[in-house]
Amino acid sequence: MSSTTAGGGGEGSLEAPTRHPLNWRDPSFYDQAALDAELHRVFDICHGCRRCFSLCQSFPILFDAIDASPTLELDGVDKRVYWQVVENCYLCDLCYMTKCPYVPPHPWNVDFPHLMLRAKAVRARRGELKLADRLLSSIDAVGRIAGIPVVAELVNAANGNRLARKLLAKTLGVDARAPLPRYYSSSARRRLKKSLRRDLPAQAAGATRGKVVLFTTCYGNRNEPQLAQDLAAVFEHNGIALVLADTERCCGMPKLELGDLAAVERCKQDNMPPLLKLVDAGYDIVAPIPSCVLMFKQELPLMYAGDEPVQRVAAHMFDPFEYLMLRHKAGLLRTDFKARLGKVCYHVACHLRVQNIGLKTRDVLRLVPDTTIEVIERCSGHNGTYAIKSRFRDASMKIGAPVFQRVANSGADYYSSDCPMAGHQIESGLGSKAAPVHPLALLRIAYGI
Repeated sequence: MSSTTAGGGGEGSLEAPTRHPLNWRDPSFYDQAALDAELHRVFDICHGCRRCFSLCQSFPILFDAIDASPTLELDGVDKRVYWQVVENCYLCDLCYMTKCPYVPPHPWNVDFPHLMLRAKAVRARRGELKLADRLLSSIDAVGRIAGIPVVAELVNAANGNRLARKLLAKTLGVDARAPLPRYYSSSARRRLKKSLRRDLPAQAAGATRGKVVLFTTCYGNRNEPQLAQDLAAVFEHNGIALVLADTERCCGMPKLELGDLAAVERCKQDNMPPLLKLVDAGYDIVAPIPSCVLMFKQELPLMYAGDEPVQRVAAHMFDPFEYLMLRHKAGLLRTDFKARLGKVCYHVACHLRVQNIGLKTRDVLRLVPDTTIEVIERCSGHNGTYAIKSRFRDASMKIGAPVFQRVANSGADYYSSDCPMAGHQIESGLGSKAAPVHPLALLRIAYGI
């Protein structure tokens, strides 16, 4: 056993995990020697534990390198392997939330995802981010260009063309087998500005105030505008008034996953004023994609622990189904369902699981008569841009394989995920033409609206 983990102090903490703020403004955060020392310390603890071997590729890469080293310990591992471990971490947080016994308040203070984020941030600060990674994570900018009417048609056609995909693989490292999203010239925000109802009186209940800002998200705005329309239809059916913020930018999660914290800050500076204005006017906020909700609920508050506006916005940020269940507990959710859903195979997105709100999507869908929900709590392998990159595509499919098999064997009438991108990853793993149906769309079907 590793010397770090042998002996006393090896018991896991029984207390709830405590996340420390991210000390990213401190110059020591970017000190290479200090980072190397912390990577060695944490990796040595992981080597002595190995609980997380099945979560993602980071841990097998680390453990295999140790087992193949001349010393059979971390000191025999080439330091270049450390970066392979970092690159394969997509910050899902599941090791922290579900596996690691040494997270704070344990004295060993292991926060593997935030250590990986720190390593990514050091590389980004040194200007080592690849142009392809910067482009693929610039969802807003790409969406604005690809959303131009004629351009959208060309991009969508190219994404389905074999030669164009080979060129994309060569230039940006996008795997030709990976599903790519469609682009719509008619964005969600444009559609909703014409259709949102403004005649619904707000009725507060519990933690909810009954009027909501819909943060459409950069992906939802240009790639799947129907998401926001389905959410609006369900919420308005339940008497919840919706508005859009004056302006909206990417939440910053794609940049966070690269360690580009300067870009995250720019997104925060653009998003906070319009959102805070509406929160102070009595509105809550919902977003149809779990990663975006998590960004406002957890990551920004940890990056800006002393920023009171960030904390206020976080306190009023909700997952849509979390919000609906809170309304249901107050007796305000309509249950006048017109259609059964039968059996739904429901995949719980990683960034929803780590919000610690329970399975609210399942709970809402269970209210529909003659409906059963088979829950899958495993990673689909999509993980931001990870699954579309050639160097990670095979690993992503290996990670998602148990999910694909569960869905294929479920005999369900529908399969679904709160994360639309995870849904399409499952679709690609099934190798069939059966498409996922988002839980918001399922609820809209059940309501008959």
